[in-house]
Amino acid sequence: MLDHISIPVANIERAAAFYDAVLATIGLSRRKQRTDAIGYGPDSRPAPIFWILEQDEGSARAGVGLHISFQAAQRTDVDAFHATALRRGGRDAGAPGLRPQYTMPFYGAFIYDLDDFKIEAVCRASE
Repeated sequence: MLDHISIPVANIERAAAFYDAVLATIGLSRRKQRTDAIGYGPDSRPAPIFWILEQDEGSARAGVGLHISFQAAQRTDVDAFHATALRRGGRDAGAPGLRPQYTMPFYGAFIYDLDDFKIEAVCRASE
């Protein structure tokens, strides 16, 4: 089990506006904040599970093959995650839908965020 994940971002304010909106669709909000870092998590957990860390323009870039998957309670949350991310400047990396090639039930959507990290929301509940 993962405890938390952090990614570098080129502009903390721009990334925070994106993640504030996108992660709210799956029940995550800002839990801790510093000038150079913001941690997100559910209200039920004391520590953040996902951090964005400001890096200089040259070092903030997505890792090859890295993607981060967030759990969603309902399929409609996955839909909202995808739509909100697109509205906030993310790029589509896989529209919401069933992925029978993965362990079922699996309803997910994929996005490239503002710094080209691949993020995903997945609901594993049956319809």
